[in-house]
Amino acid sequence: MKIKIICIGKTGKKFLEDGEQEYLGRLKHYIAVERIEIPDLKNQKNLSEQQIKELEGKEILERIGSAEHLYLMDERGKTYSSLGFSEFLTARFNAGGKALVFVIGGAYGFSDDVYAQAAGKISLSEMTFSHQMVRMIFFEQLYRAMTIQRGEPYHHQ
Repeated sequence: MKIKIICIGKTGKKFLEDGEQEYLGRLKHYIAVERIEIPDLKNQKNLSEQQIKELEGKEILERIGSAEHLYLMDERGKTYSSLGFSEFLTARFNAGGKALVFVIGGAYGFSDDVYAQAAGKISLSEMTFSHQMVRMIFFEQLYRAMTIQRGEPYHHQ
């Protein structure tokens, strides 16, 4: 099992990019992680919100295999404690499949087609974060979940 993380657009801030790289580097010791960055659409200012979601959705779905389980980072998703997220991952790993795919969408969310393909939605918080910040926070939570699974002292209970 591996984890794929699909992100729309560039992070754009060095401190966030450094944080992403820090946690992606740490995650390599636990599980194979593939980070896929889909470039921002060209001429977005000439497109409607719906057109943007549909074009981004097409790009997302092209990168998901048939044996992969898709989860969307979405403000209307299920929230987990860090322990609960670790248990969620353990259950998904035990269920099998080629990969877990997490998608951090763009500013407007996801198309109906992407929602239809998703096995679930996950929210990091009831607060709103920029999609660039969500990446680093989510990578840290993945790392934390891996250390919880291994009984390592990173997460203090």
